[in-house]
Amino acid sequence: MNDEEMIGCGEKERQLERLRAIMHRLRAPGGCPWDAEQTHESLIPNLIEETYETVDTIQRGDREHLKEELGDLLLQVVFHSELASEDGAFDLDEVARGISEKLVRRHPHVFASSGADTSDAVLRQWDEIKRAEKGDGEKPYLHGTGKGLPALLRAAKLQKKAAKVGFDWPDEDGVRDKIREELDEFADAGTPEAAAEEIGDLLFSVVNLARFRKLDPEVLLADANSKFETRFAAMEQALKDAGSSLDDASLDEMEAAWQGAK
Repeated sequence: MNDEEMIGCGEKERQLERLRAIMHRLRAPGGCPWDAEQTHESLIPNLIEETYETVDTIQRGDREHLKEELGDLLLQVVFHSELASEDGAFDLDEVARGISEKLVRRHPHVFASSGADTSDAVLRQWDEIKRAEKGDGEKPYLHGTGKGLPALLRAAKLQKKAAKVGFDWPDEDGVRDKIREELDEFADAGTPEAAAEEIGDLLFSVVNLARFRKLDPEVLLADANSKFETRFAAMEQALKDAGSSLDDASLDEMEAAWQGAK
């Protein structure tokens, strides 16, 4: 099939080809002006937004919309692959080939004779293969870990990787003691710069506590954000029911409404 025929194709097993044909048509002369103007750089906000919207859908357990959000995320991969193809760099097939070959290489316990029969063993093996592939054997162990991730996610990734070589607290008590220590150091900070540094250390230590409980700090903070938003809205409604508003209420009135919302 040519591109025009593929755009209208209804065969289930050819929908990825159809998506690629649609993307190609949008970028071609006479296609969509907005799509034609985009670059790898201009699409970065879209890629980030679609990723977080997909994560939000998963966290809310919204399976009805997960398919749609995964489609939006897939579009970003197809879009970037189309841009690269136009430049002669690579295309979608090469992207798929690359990840397929990587999965086979990094799962020798499945596709070859390596032995790794626990999740921890698999992760250690993956990390060793990854470092060898990237030529990182002579570089610092944490070199490049989590680059590009939001700070909270990168903190967890750095800690997990350090723990793989035994650099970790022996138990959770040590983590809790460290949090108390950072709070004390913050209280004793003599300058705004020192206080800012101690807050950063405190946040890093709290991420460690989440890791010890095998909890994702990003998910925990997202849940806390949602809880705060919900309770704040309930407090606002309670004030309205009492004939007041956020602008008019005193702090004591807001606190009383907040406690009611809890």
